[in-house]
Amino acid sequence: MAGKLKEVRTRISSVTSTQQITKAMKMVSAAKLRRAQDAITQMRPYAIKMGELLSNIASGSDVKIDYAQQREIKNVLIVAITSDKGLAGAFNTNVVKAIKQVIAEKYSKLSADNIQIMFIGKKAHDVLKRTAYKQNIEHKELFQKLSFENVTTATGKIKEGFLKGEYDEVMVVYNRFKNAATQILETEQFLPIKKLEIPAGNKKQNIDYIFDPEKEQMIEELVPRILNTTFFRYVLDSNASEHGARMTAMDKASENANELLKELKIAYNRARQAAITTELTEIVSGAAAQQGN
Repeated sequence: MAGKLKEVRTRISSVTSTQQITKAMKMVSAAKLRRAQDAITQMRPYAIKMGELLSNIASGSDVKIDYAQQREIKNVLIVAITSDKGLAGAFNTNVVKAIKQVIAEKYSKLSADNIQIMFIGKKAHDVLKRTAYKQNIEHKELFQKLSFENVTTATGKIKEGFLKGEYDEVMVVYNRFKNAATQILETEQFLPIKKLEIPAGNKKQNIDYIFDPEKEQMIEELVPRILNTTFFRYVLDSNASEHGARMTAMDKASENANELLKELKIAYNRARQAAITTELTEIVSGAAAQQGN
């Protein structure tokens, strides 16, 4: 009985220590989430409007836009944006599943040599590093020094590869931040620039923009900048989603630890009560035996 009491006490101590860690991690994630949430909520409206502008220009402009060039899909690049650390629920797992799904559904006819995966964050690489696909780990540690300049460096590599014909389509898989408890998995085409789809019978035309200076010069300078902004939005969305997912996961873990502690304390009290009852029984039995003698 003494051994069982010691075992329960050890488990209580272990769960208590774990709960302290999960509570601390929740507080850290909550603090980081505030900054990350402010960053994405302030930038997202601008980035979305710029993306709409880009699609509109690509749809209606008579100027050739290299980044909107549609080619036969022979080589693709999939950008996997995950976190550097785990303990964030299904945050990273969902991205890996989505990558496998998009390959199976959209690129099933391509061989592994024609599919390249660029990793932003370490966790997706930890899972997919043994696959036969080409792997780009140059920007795997981007979140350690997250800034617009560093993200633009990664975006520049992607744009350069597309223009050189190294890949004909670029897909980005990431988590879009909605709130602290909700992250929406997204798979978006980054390149070539998607043109607006006008339903059949809809006579609505694209917005006719007035360019100053010349249209060609504006498009040449504007398109790369909008692409940089769009990709930065993907990264900021994923960053905020990570902290929200981890905060939620640690909060749930703390609640589970609390429930487990209640059960362990009940089990400990029952075992202790049984031990005391056994000791009293032995004492009474011993006293009765002595009186009999």
